[in-house]
Amino acid sequence: MRHRTIALFLLFSFLLATAAWGREDRLTNTGAAPAAEGKIITDNDRNGNTGVDIQVKHMATPQSLTPPKQTYLVWVQPRGKDPELLGALRVNENLEGSLKAATTYKDFDVLITAEDNMKPDAPSSMVILKGSVARK
Repeated sequence: MRHRTIALFLLFSFLLATAAWGREDRLTNTGAAPAAEGKIITDNDRNGNTGVDIQVKHMATPQSLTPPKQTYLVWVQPRGKDPELLGALRVNENLEGSLKAATTYKDFDVLITAEDNMKPDAPSSMVILKGSVARK
């Protein structure tokens, strides 16, 4: 009986700690690709950075957009600063994609844009999904 109580306590503690570390925020669809939806899962890594896991589904291929584009890029924009490129978002044949990265910022917006090339100086005006993250 004592071992069972300890095991349940440890399981409950683990689940509580996981919920405290990880956070999930929804991405908002801007209407440029109406079926697209996604979420941002963030956590704090051991170096104090914010781990970012972006997961999307129902994303049209960038070439099927109007006008056609070459790629999707993910940007982070810290409060009061210019957007910074986080990485490329690849979409598979099931119209799903993901990107795992890290940033030093705690409070920032996330933009997923359709772009003509992999290294633009700034995000294009074709924002597909957007969201905000606020971590302590």
